[in-house]
Amino acid sequence: MSESIRQESPLVERNTRARHQASPANAGITVRPRPFLACINLRGDPSDGAFTDAVRGVTGIDLPTTPNTVADGDQWRALWLCPDEWYLVGAPGAENDAVDTLEQALAGQHFAVNDVTSGMTTLEISGPRTRDVLAKGCTLDLHPRMFGPGQCAQTLISHAGVVIRYVDDQPTLELMVRRSFADYLWVWLEDAALEYGMAATE
Repeated sequence: MSESIRQESPLVERNTRARHQASPANAGITVRPRPFLACINLRGDPSDGAFTDAVRGVTGIDLPTTPNTVADGDQWRALWLCPDEWYLVGAPGAENDAVDTLEQALAGQHFAVNDVTSGMTTLEISGPRTRDVLAKGCTLDLHPRMFGPGQCAQTLISHAGVVIRYVDDQPTLELMVRRSFADYLWVWLEDAALEYGMAATE
């Protein structure tokens, strides 16, 4: 009899035994892990109509071509990484069919499609002190005049490489990080938020 494979967030124990027990209502920041989101690394030529049409046919979105912007669809979101590279982010489990469908739709073209879901995880950070906490380890200007809705950026938070996406004006930001750096980033956030309080939610 084969045993089923159980997925487990790299932060499962951190989230259930968070050191800071502040409630979300009183905490300066609230951190919510969002593990298992589908994440596909896509590369191709955005000036090639056949490429963009094929991607649109599979994902329902037009790939963003303006640097550091995000395109949202009903099932997928595309984050601009560089002129010929994007992350496609979707619901957990959506990556398997999408990779196969993209490869079929793009057959014969110059492209690369790689499922990186298992190597990434996402932290959602929200609350009134979100920018203050992140500013302790991030050199990006996160002021709302410079970084707002529909934007994303690749950067470092302390020593962890992340892709930041602006979600809403609460403010809420998403940090996509490699799985191997997830625990490091969580501990860094705990330390950076000591003066404000940090809550963890499911």
